[in-house]
Amino acid sequence: MIKTLCSLFSALLVRRGSMDLLTFLVLTLFCLLLLSLWRQRLGRANLPPGPTPLPLVGNIFQIDVKDITQSLTNFSKVYGPVFTLYFGMKPTVVLHGYEAVKAALIDHGEEFSGRGSFPVVDKINKGLGILFSNGKRWKEIRRFSIMTLRNLGMGKRTIEDRVQEEAQCLVEELRRTNGEKIFLF
Repeated sequence: MIKTLCSLFSALLVRRGSMDLLTFLVLTLFCLLLLSLWRQRLGRANLPPGPTPLPLVGNIFQIDVKDITQSLTNFSKVYGPVFTLYFGMKPTVVLHGYEAVKAALIDHGEEFSGRGSFPVVDKINKGLGILFSNGKRWKEIRRFSIMTLRNLGMGKRTIEDRVQEEAQCLVEELRRTNGEKIFLF
């Protein structure tokens, strides 16, 4: 609907034959603003309620930077303990209060067990890696790592003895230096 409206405005101005640059820029800006608002409204369909964000900047100007906790408390009084704030164009779901956090992490732990995504890192690593992996891949890597470490002796008494022995050797070497500078690598 918005795209149709914008194309109608453009068609009308082109037919007149006299479209100055200022009119074109104003209409283009207006169409972009309407398109942005329309896309935001579609994106908020499955999110909890929250204050209406401004295009491009979100709810930044509605949050008191000096007292963020009070701002979040005020939002929770209006929208409930679970609400959505926009930081720029990125929606952020906020859980305010012990009961909301407990319900999310204990009662619905599987849905909230994921990690945030970093688009730049995802593009570079193609979703691979240990630190920035997410979802099913993260669970597989975690399961494999724990199994491998246990096979190597993690959690067993034998590895603790080895660590203690190496620590003793390091302490003896440090005592031999008599306070002189040493390079470990």
